[in-house]
Amino acid sequence: MERLEMFCYQCSQTAKGTGCTVKGVCGKEPTVARLLDNLIFAIKGISAYLYHARELGFADSEVDGFIEKALYTTFTNVNFDAESFVQLAIKAGEMNLRTMRLLKEAHIKTYGESEPTKVRTGTDKGPGIVVTGHGLKALEELLKQTEGTEINVYTHSELLPSHGYPGLKKYRHLKGNLGKSWIDQQKLFTEYSVVILGTSNCVVIPREEYKNRMFTTGPARLPGVMHIEEYNYAPLIEKAKSLPKLEERPGNIVLTTGFSKSAVLSLKDKIKQLVEEGKIRHFFLLGGCDSFTKKMEYYREFVQKLPQDTVILTLGCSKFRINDLNLGEIEGIPRLIDLGQCNDSIVAIEVATAFAETFGVGINELPLTLILSWTEQKAVSILWSLFALGLKGIYLGPILPAWVNDEVLEILRENYDLRLISNPENDLRNILKK
Repeated sequence: MERLEMFCYQCSQTAKGTGCTVKGVCGKEPTVARLLDNLIFAIKGISAYLYHARELGFADSEVDGFIEKALYTTFTNVNFDAESFVQLAIKAGEMNLRTMRLLKEAHIKTYGESEPTKVRTGTDKGPGIVVTGHGLKALEELLKQTEGTEINVYTHSELLPSHGYPGLKKYRHLKGNLGKSWIDQQKLFTEYSVVILGTSNCVVIPREEYKNRMFTTGPARLPGVMHIEEYNYAPLIEKAKSLPKLEERPGNIVLTTGFSKSAVLSLKDKIKQLVEEGKIRHFFLLGGCDSFTKKMEYYREFVQKLPQDTVILTLGCSKFRINDLNLGEIEGIPRLIDLGQCNDSIVAIEVATAFAETFGVGINELPLTLILSWTEQKAVSILWSLFALGLKGIYLGPILPAWVNDEVLEILRENYDLRLISNPENDLRNILKK
């Protein structure tokens, strides 16, 4: 399986393939160096969720203390012990669970709990602003400042789930979602005459065609792009008013998002009945990041080959590979259930835990398989959260994490039964033959 190229923080060199292959100036063995990189990525993921929770007034001193300790162990010539880095990674997974619960609490207390919501994909007539990233607070402030104007606000990619929150969808000028995952930014933003606001990670270097109508806020920064401090969106509003108005152009599909923990568990008894009657054979959770690689086509092909007695839960940007498919229902239960973005992974974890209790089995005994795509730091922290909970048999691909060398992969296979995806037909056959 392909591996990403990465930079070794200890040896100050670029490593490819299995990562660092020699003991560099840092004196660390290759596996220790890879596990150290893994810990740094996990801390980055946790920090991203903490940032958004703190925006809404929520914090956790225990998580803060862990980040302090974990970062200190990544100093050169502090820790040379591979086993301790594995334990720190597990601890990072536990701390990420705390952080995701904190962020979900912040979202619910601020905006209400998400509810299943139909989201339009076309445009209305009038000036428009498209908001991308994970910043619900940034979106809320924009909606407040554009209320009463003729400006329409659209979400892109990671902000699709915002349409499910009562405190956000109450704004009538929050019109819908444009585009798919973060990888279509340059094409999408060139096509539409709109102002663009980037609120977090996953912003892409802009093309010249739209650079002068793009803005960033929060942690996001782009070269040659105006940055907005303290949510003062006056420059965006003026720019939007100066651009040609969008035409009314209805989209070809309507997306459904907003399946919160409460929404899914309200279907618990019906789902249990359908499973016991053999009308639902298996659940698949397809989650993770999207990427430019052609290998990401695996996820759409996999879903298209699924039998009609299966249900798909989806999380993260990989959902945009499948969420336009009309998969129908099983006696009122949607076959495609959008739980949100990576920020909402705690919803999937708590739902799975609740169903394990309902069926009286361990979480690994549920008719549930996780198939996760891979790209960035949040995916690292979530993966270790799943390991910390003892989940096994996870399928991972299409690209192997850069910090995984052969020795680390063997550890993950031995302790967590981690599996690498192959092709849709083969993987589906192996999963459903159980």
